[in-house]
Amino acid sequence: MQSATSRSGAHLRRSVGFYGLMFVSLGSIIGSGWLLGALKAAKVAGPASLLSWILTAVIMATLALIHAELGAAYPVAGGTARFPALVYGVLGGFAGGWVAWLQAVALAPVEVEASVEYLDNITWVKENLNLLSPSGTLTASGFGWSTLLMAIFTLINLVGVKLLSESNSATVIWKTAVPVLTIVVLLSLRFHPGNFSAGGGFAPAGAHGVFAALPVGVVFALQGFEQAVQVGGEARNPQKDISRAIITAMVIGTIVYLLLEIAFIGGLDPAAIAKNWDNPITQGSFGPYATLATLAGAGWLSYVLYADAFVSPAGTGLLYLGTSSRLSYAMGREKVLPKRLGKLSVRGVPVWSILLSFVIGEIAFLPFPSWGKLVEVITSATALMYAFAPLALTALRKRDPDRHRPYKAPAAKVLAPAGFVAANLVIYWTGFDTLWKIMIAIVAGFALFVVARATTKAEDRRAIDWKAAMWILPWLGGMVLISWLGRYGDGGNINALPEWIDLLVVIAFSLVIFYWAVSLAVSSEKVQEAIDRETEELVVQPS
Repeated sequence: MQSATSRSGAHLRRSVGFYGLMFVSLGSIIGSGWLLGALKAAKVAGPASLLSWILTAVIMATLALIHAELGAAYPVAGGTARFPALVYGVLGGFAGGWVAWLQAVALAPVEVEASVEYLDNITWVKENLNLLSPSGTLTASGFGWSTLLMAIFTLINLVGVKLLSESNSATVIWKTAVPVLTIVVLLSLRFHPGNFSAGGGFAPAGAHGVFAALPVGVVFALQGFEQAVQVGGEARNPQKDISRAIITAMVIGTIVYLLLEIAFIGGLDPAAIAKNWDNPITQGSFGPYATLATLAGAGWLSYVLYADAFVSPAGTGLLYLGTSSRLSYAMGREKVLPKRLGKLSVRGVPVWSILLSFVIGEIAFLPFPSWGKLVEVITSATALMYAFAPLALTALRKRDPDRHRPYKAPAAKVLAPAGFVAANLVIYWTGFDTLWKIMIAIVAGFALFVVARATTKAEDRRAIDWKAAMWILPWLGGMVLISWLGRYGDGGNINALPEWIDLLVVIAFSLVIFYWAVSLAVSSEKVQEAIDRETEELVVQPS
């Protein structure tokens, strides 16, 4: 069995099989989002939140098929950070890698904090551990317990990806079984069909509500399929398994989330939603399914749900600490972040990258906004990350046409631009008030990029292909402008674009940027040079 080696002589161990990869993606999809996503979406869109889940599933399936081809053809660690680098050079690669790292490194502490907030609903925990302040931020005790969880995640990741995969597999079985059990119990004991037309009808907020529900937890819940790509450098048979793992995880996750939303809406007290959907469940706002289970006479299920409210987010946090470290490892190897991040231990583990993820996670525990607000920020960063994949797919098919592709995305000439448009629509729906904050983080990242370049020996620096990356600033600037003129978000935007016209503007702008960016990709010779630099990790298995 061949291994992927780093330049230091240590190597990433190719020890993860199909089920390990599938569970990595599925475990990332089923986290705190399943416990909160239905409630958040219902508040915004009412029963039409079902359409929000279906729309999100279509968007994510489109992007998942694109990632499946890229992951199978270019199975390297931190793939979402590497694919743009192959066709847009150092600067384009850093832009894609940085937004991928931003969303991944923020997810672990967000999931840990969700676990702590769920546990604080238990009377004994609230009275004896004092985890949260009245404002909802962590107390000293809460910070200590959160730090302990992050330390455990860090230790598991330091031991190696095989332990990460094995520990995650057991957790994911539990994480999937509990929502399925919840669906069965609620549908059989407490289901009111009339709820789907209550409180103003099926779509009380119209199409606007359907779209606005996506960034408040729906996209956040269904994201994560790409995690199998991030550990592609450690897959036993990446050409065969990565695409299957991504698609299988997406199908399972989509079915579970749709049924959960149906069970949630049907299980609500009709009196609570008779007038509107502002407050569909009056208690247990951080454990709505536990409340519904109690009202249905299945109090035993509420205890299972509170246990899962810890296990599901914690399991997802464990995964994202690992995958965020693979992204910073990839950028360290590319020398667009400090090169120490790209070094492996003798066990084939990116120690410095894992420790960096731990430190950033600790910083994220400081008094920041609510879970919901952080979810919107992460959703926007995720959509920015996903937007690079359709560009990379199209450009690589043109510049590297002879590469063996064990899985080929169907109708890629339509699928790829559609995926880029979809990602930009999600960015727009997140709103101007969230997008400008992400832009500040991106500017900070480019400041780090400049520092890394300045501290790297001249002979070790690869030349920046300015032409290949010249589309990035107009793209980001254009999205900020459209969001400011648009109709989504909680403040800052001016509502200048009429309903539906705003979506047409986003679609037209996205298509212009897409075809322009594809045309600016580096030459086939430069793509091949970039691929050659990755041959130490691009292990072609026999078909």
